[in-house]
Amino acid sequence: MNETALATANDNHGINPFSSMDEFVAAQRIAKGLIQSTLVPKEYQDNLANVMVALELAARIGASPFAVMQNIDMIHGRPSWRATFLIATVNACGRFTPLRYRFEGKSGTDAWGCRAYATDKEANEECVGALITIALAKSEGWSKKSGSKWKTMPEQMLMYRSAAFWTRVYAPELSLGMHTRDELVDAGDLRVVQGGPHGSPGAPSLGERLAQSRQERSEPNPPKPDAPAEPEVKPEVEPDPPPPYDTGEVAEDDGPPEDWPGHDRESNPENG
Repeated sequence: MNETALATANDNHGINPFSSMDEFVAAQRIAKGLIQSTLVPKEYQDNLANVMVALELAARIGASPFAVMQNIDMIHGRPSWRATFLIATVNACGRFTPLRYRFEGKSGTDAWGCRAYATDKEANEECVGALITIALAKSEGWSKKSGSKWKTMPEQMLMYRSAAFWTRVYAPELSLGMHTRDELVDAGDLRVVQGGPHGSPGAPSLGERLAQSRQERSEPNPPKPDAPAEPEVKPEVEPDPPPPYDTGEVAEDDGPPEDWPGHDRESNPENG
């Protein structure tokens, strides 16, 4: 089965898990079957939350849930489509003739470029996309990334990029405003955390990130550590007053007291 067939919209546009409680319950039943399949990417196996998100995206664009799971990546924290899947979705939507490509300029020069185009069937109007050239790829830095495909297969990249630009202008409801995987890779360092064979083995999946976020919101704020107790301040003890100052003077001797034994004898000679 080709990607165009996988991307073909069905009659009821699938089940949107987040549109109502009934559809949420029904989507969980479908997801429980999908997470047990070994045909879906490993990021969806035994991961109910990831499959629920894939079902929601599939319902919004009217595509097969299996095709969505095979063709979506998470790069720089943002979901992105594979360029081939985006092209297949446009070709299968029925509103346009299949996307075609028109090259301009001389091959091998910076002026060489490509435009995507298709015809709106209802209006019978040709829809022509932006011209993507090698000069544009160089000025935007797309071809300067390590391992860039612009250096090895420029013709293919010109078609992929022109198709992505065309879709965001004429059929944004199909791309949901999401960029292609190649665009996000060209915009910065690649960090895939979900999707297909390009998934990073050590990175958290989308479902794990959502679960962690919900857990952080539900947990109460951790108690602040107790402030250290202030040291006890003891009142200062006043020193004892100094002893009276000794002047060195000798007090006058008045003699023994009157009740001293022998006082009368000494003072009265008659008693001698």
